[in-house]
Amino acid sequence: MAIALALAAAASWGTADFLAGLASRRLSVPVVLLLVEGGGLVVIALVAILGGAHFFDHPQDALSAIGGGLAGMVGLGCFYRALAIGTMSVVAPISAAGVALPVVVGVATGNRPSALTAAGLAAIVAGVVLASREEHDSAQAAAAGRAALVLALISAVGFGGFFALTDAPADASVPWTLVLSRAAPMPFVAAIIAYNKPAFPAPRLGLAIACVGCVDLLATTLIAIANTRGELSVVSVLGGMYPVVTVLLAAAVLHERVRPPQVTGIVLALGGVACVAAGA
Repeated sequence: MAIALALAAAASWGTADFLAGLASRRLSVPVVLLLVEGGGLVVIALVAILGGAHFFDHPQDALSAIGGGLAGMVGLGCFYRALAIGTMSVVAPISAAGVALPVVVGVATGNRPSALTAAGLAAIVAGVVLASREEHDSAQAAAAGRAALVLALISAVGFGGFFALTDAPADASVPWTLVLSRAAPMPFVAAIIAYNKPAFPAPRLGLAIACVGCVDLLATTLIAIANTRGELSVVSVLGGMYPVVTVLLAAAVLHERVRPPQVTGIVLALGGVACVAAGA
């Protein structure tokens, strides 16, 4: 049961990323962020309030959830922009490397990683290097590819910060961690939109993009349930395979093609993510 839930979560995450990336090619990233995160926020807020979810006993948990939300929003904004201007098949695996950040922080503070974790970190580094070696037809495309790579790396750091900062709050209350982490960045996103005044989509498209946030929320819920019914290491590895879905959708829908060295890099990066998740 836990394996099926984790695989369903990976499929949901990968699909949500792909659809949000497509939306970011047509709309301003802050608008996509507002709709995607806002859609999920409305649902989880109702669940937390109507379901009587337990709030945090310690203020530092709430503050940590807010900090994680801010880090995650920076990561998500960079990720969506990278998906919009770059090759999704390359961007998605690189951004998934954020799972390694808490491990790197642990090593920097004196923790010794397991052999599996160390191998995973090395594979991620090698994979990112290989996956980023794209060939472009023009100088403009090459510049966009380099920008997408930088944004993907920044998004990985943002996602890693989210994982690290929301770990303790989630142990206390998953629903309220999700509420605060999604709500905290909203004023900043709204301020950016108010300043830049980007175009909003038609109501039907806007609702569809908001539903993408609900798909993302579904993935988070499925992973939370899977963690209670199976081994954390197995669930983490399977859930962390969501970029595979994004890569497959990019190949099927956008007909993206990557060179053999990049395929090797993508496989190495995803394998490294799996090793880090299993060894954590």
